[in-house]
Amino acid sequence: MAGTDNTASVCESLVSRGFTSIFRGFSAIDRYLGRDSLPFVVVETSADPADLARLFEDLRFPGPALADGAVERGRHYFFYCVDSDTPDRGERRSFNLLDFNQDWRTQRFYDPPGIYPFLRELRDGSAEAAPQFPWWEGLNPGTDYYRALADGALILARYGRIPAEGESAGEAVSAAGIAELLRSLQRKAPPREEEQRLLLTGLLASPRPDLGLKLLKAAGFVGEFWPELAALDGVDHSKEFHPEGNAWDHTLETFRYRKPAVRGACDFRLSLGLLLHDMGKPLAEASGSRRFDGHAELGARAARKFLERLGFDGALIADIFYLVKNHMLPAALPRLPLVRTSEVLESPLFPVLLELYRCDESSSFKGLEGYYESSAAYQFYLRNRRNPYRSADGKKLKRVSG
Repeated sequence: MAGTDNTASVCESLVSRGFTSIFRGFSAIDRYLGRDSLPFVVVETSADPADLARLFEDLRFPGPALADGAVERGRHYFFYCVDSDTPDRGERRSFNLLDFNQDWRTQRFYDPPGIYPFLRELRDGSAEAAPQFPWWEGLNPGTDYYRALADGALILARYGRIPAEGESAGEAVSAAGIAELLRSLQRKAPPREEEQRLLLTGLLASPRPDLGLKLLKAAGFVGEFWPELAALDGVDHSKEFHPEGNAWDHTLETFRYRKPAVRGACDFRLSLGLLLHDMGKPLAEASGSRRFDGHAELGARAARKFLERLGFDGALIADIFYLVKNHMLPAALPRLPLVRTSEVLESPLFPVLLELYRCDESSSFKGLEGYYESSAAYQFYLRNRRNPYRSADGKKLKRVSG
């Protein structure tokens, strides 16, 4: 989802014309950590909007809530224009932590908030055991509530942790505690679809989206803007099959079992499929022994409407529809005849569907025997499909004589 990294080209376009190019906040922190950046990059520059329009023919103006200008080069690049005499636009940033920055021209990092020790621990893999940096104490009181809430959710999802039971509040705070700190901020314009889409994309591209989503839910954001997800919290599960909790708890738990690829990135389609895979459960009714009868099909349709409302790409929506609609199939794959599964198996997305099944099973503490059986059945299908002497279901084919 992050796309091609054209950061060097974008920044050089600015620097070569004598303008500054400064990474702020998440963009600078991720560069310091050596992580894959968010799908959007924030660049602070001394160029004004007219300068940007001359440099980038496809410049668009997403509105003051997002940036002074933006271009798409595989990723979204958002420009904040600053006066060269007053380069610090503190009102743009909700927390002092996001004052961390890097000058593209010199490649030097600057640390006004004093977070180098925390970032080193995070980079070295020891931040989970170390005291959390108290970023919530650096709240800018003039920040818009929705901006601060989105930034707080992303900070948690990318760098934070929610404390264990009994942990001192001086070391960390809970999602509910952070939400309470933000309630005093002024609520300006509600986030538009693009802002919501970027927030959701950023959360799912992060190591711990569950932490950010917990904050959004505690603050009431999920209920206000994503009610389809909030409805999961009202769906109780059988403790025998889902000791991790209700449908909302189960959904958040699935993210813990994703396998990150290079530089910590996770497959975005998998992440979005995990988020939405049980969206049909609040809509389903019981039928015999099936408590959530038809929830996969209902969820696929609900997921499509949800993603369309937020303005996601049509091809991505089609992929998520496939994943949600078929997320129950891998469990039955070893026992189903090929005539019922061949179309699903032929999809290039089936390996992602298998990964969704693995995360789904792992989060419910059922064990992975079913996943391994389904993986073996899929491998069996692939081998036979390539074998000219057998059908896809393994039956010998009659050889035709010359």
